[in-house]
Amino acid sequence: MKGKNFLYSQKVAPYVFVMPFIASFLVFWIYPLITAFTMSFQDIGAIKTEWIGFDNYTKLLKDKVFMIAVANSAKYMFYTLLLLIPFPMLFAVLMDSNIVKAKGVWKAILYMPALTSVVISGTLFRLMFSEYKTGQMNVISEALGFGTYKWLKNGWSGMLALLVLCCWRWTGVNMLYFISGLKGIDSSLYEAADIDGASPWQKFWYVTLPLLKPTTIYVLTISVYAGLAMFLESYMLWAGNSSPNNIGLTIVGYLYKRGIEKNNMGYACAVGVVLLIVALIINFAQLILNGTFKKEED
Repeated sequence: MKGKNFLYSQKVAPYVFVMPFIASFLVFWIYPLITAFTMSFQDIGAIKTEWIGFDNYTKLLKDKVFMIAVANSAKYMFYTLLLLIPFPMLFAVLMDSNIVKAKGVWKAILYMPALTSVVISGTLFRLMFSEYKTGQMNVISEALGFGTYKWLKNGWSGMLALLVLCCWRWTGVNMLYFISGLKGIDSSLYEAADIDGASPWQKFWYVTLPLLKPTTIYVLTISVYAGLAMFLESYMLWAGNSSPNNIGLTIVGYLYKRGIEKNNMGYACAVGVVLLIVALIINFAQLILNGTFKKEED
């Protein structure tokens, strides 16, 4: 009886409910993180493991292929931020207005790509951007009089294919985030703006945009990490981890190449630690610039 009263007490119950999360967080996040950080200072062989200090990190600084992967991931992250924040926000505002009809249908259409497997969607986009005449992009290009093009064998067109795939998959998800943020805005603010004679653009700029700031910061934060950690889309688009001149190689793709394909886990862990540090620095910088850590004035 005492045990039952202990579990049902108001002081203990909250800890009981959060214990599954804490346990999974420790086992599946903290422990792998500490292990990866430790392995990044080691040369891990089939028979023995040797401590080599900062040798893996020193090699990374001189690794030209790694620098290409970093540049590709940085460009991909930058372009996705330009595309996957303003356009989903615009779609969310339209869905929240009276302009669009059959809103449920449009929401389902925009969100459905996120439910599609990356393996399937990557394969379909590889066929769509095929260099052959039967590829959909070349069919369109020929119809416009530009002829065929080797889309996945050139830098700018390969990045274009990745961005089209990314926008197709994640526009609907980010739109739903912004719609949830719009639902939290008091409608009386828009009524007051109407009374003051504000135009739709003024209402968006002075009411909607400032009050959507918490949602925008959240979408920006997850988009930074998602952009830097992208791997499977590139892997499926080029049917492997070996794109021409490494135009589709990302940081995680390089980690996979060194750790899984070449069985150099210590070096791969160093790549992963660098990725984590870069993502944290960028996200903390943008959170500070956005005033997230500032104390609210009384």
